[in-house]
Amino acid sequence: MAATTTSFPIAASAPAAALRRVGTSRRRRLDVQAGRALEILGHAIEYLTDELVHEGGSLSADDARVQAVQLLMALNRQVYYACPEEPTLAERCSSLLGLRGA
Repeated sequence: MAATTTSFPIAASAPAAALRRVGTSRRRRLDVQAGRALEILGHAIEYLTDELVHEGGSLSADDARVQAVQLLMALNRQVYYACPEEPTLAERCSSLLGLRGA
């Protein structure tokens, strides 16, 4: 079976600062509503992509299902980046010790 690939452009809804930090692992504090929204969006993305994969054939950016996946992924990023970042261990320690700039 031949695999077909396509690229999904990063939506403008993701903050530019977050995109520059690709590779850094900053955790985010998710509340119950954000967690549930991410769960639902993740299931919807998985469902649509599974449907596309099982159908086979070529993917086109004009396909409504591909556009739906892109929209859901953009919403997923928007919900995630709206959640506040957790302070790093160094930031928590410096705050506890009253240090600045660490």
